[in-house]
Order: sequence, then C-alpha cells, then structure tokens
Amino acid sequence: MAEGCAVASVLGMLEEREAAARVRVEGLREEAVRLAEVLEAAEIELDRRVIAREELVEALTLSAAKTTDVTEAEQETVSSPVPGSVVPSWRDGLPVSVLTPGYQRILGVLEERRSAGKGPVKAKEIAVELGLGTTPAKVEGVRSKARRLADRGWLLLEASGAFSAGRWSGAVPGAGSSA
Repeated sequence: MAEGCAVASVLGMLEEREAAARVRVEGLREEAVRLAEVLEAAEIELDRRVIAREELVEALTLSAAKTTDVTEAEQETVSSPVPGSVVPSWRDGLPVSVLTPGYQRILGVLEERRSAGKGPVKAKEIAVELGLGTTPAKVEGVRSKARRLADRGWLLLEASGAFSAGRWSGAVPGAGSSA
C-alpha cells in the first residue's frame, strides 16, 4: 500500500503541475490577445502618421513649385539688404547692392587693391583698412565675412589664406578705406 500512496502522490504532483501550466497558458493567451489589440492600434497610428507625412510632402512640393514660379526679375528687386541676411551666390549681373554694407566694405577694400595692382590680402590687413584695428575679435569677424563671400563666389580665397577680388567687377557703393 505504500507503493500505491507514492504513485498517488506523484500523480497528484503531476496534476498540480498540469493545472499550473493550464493557468499559465490561459494567461499567455489573454496576454497575446491584449498584445494583438495593442499592435493593431499601433499599426493604425503608424498608418495615420505615414499618410500625414505624405500629405505634408505633397503640399510642400506644390508650395515650392508655386514659389519657384517667381521670376528672377522679381527676386532682384530687393531695395536694400537686411543686416544679418544671407549672402547670395555671385552670378553675372547681380549687383553688389544686394549685400549688406559690411560685406560691401570688404569688397571695396579688395576692389581698391585690384585697381592699384596689389595682390591678395589677409583678413587682418582688411580689418586695418576698414579701420577696425587688429583685435582678434574684429579680425575673425572680417575673416568670417570674407570666407562667406569666397564661399559664395564674390571673392577668391588663396591657399595662403589671403583674399583677392573674385569674378565680379565694378564700383562698390560707399567703398573706401575710410568707411
């Protein structure tokens, strides 16, 4: 009879484990249903966001197309540049007056040097010619502006770090070393 109790005890343990496994399986099924609902909601949200992005891209494309329809003549009717405005890329026929006075003064110094037959000049020399002195802050400000002009094709940046007049030519309004 001791053997019968041992078998019943083992059988009872197995039944307990089976019941626990059933409870676990049911819990996981419920969790899977809940996760499927969460996944469906997330997929709906993703679809909405994709559609919103696509609609925005389409609207921006249409807006950009309308904006680029503005003629070049209308773009060049800017009466006076705004300080801190972007330096436009140089192109043939673009007047120096589209630049702010600070940039025009730098071009004036280089135009005077070109007219006098002088070569490239360092930012420190430009700062001196503009009457700004040789303090590092002033020289770096001039260098930054001159580099921006060089990047946009208004000036040439030599390998030595000196600047010279670029492809543009003509009078610079208000140019001069006394400016």
